[in-house]
Amino acid sequence: MVNYIKYGGLIVVSILFMLFGIHVLVAAYRLNDPFSFVLSFFASNFIILISATLIVGFAIRLWRLHGGGAAKDPISPKK
Repeated sequence: MVNYIKYGGLIVVSILFMLFGIHVLVAAYRLNDPFSFVLSFFASNFIILISATLIVGFAIRLWRLHGGGAAKDPISPKK
């Protein structure tokens, strides 16, 4: 039960960081300085990429924890 809350919370935090990255991306298009635009554009894309990767990773862990993935003990010896 604790793992569900932990991974659910981490997914929510990752979604918030993704929304922050989208906000930075939209704000980058309002800048007048080309150098600041390029820096903000690539920084926001980096934030979005990392957040999306974390969301997918935590969702896969949550799915496997629920029992939809691979065996729970794949290293156990075969009899």
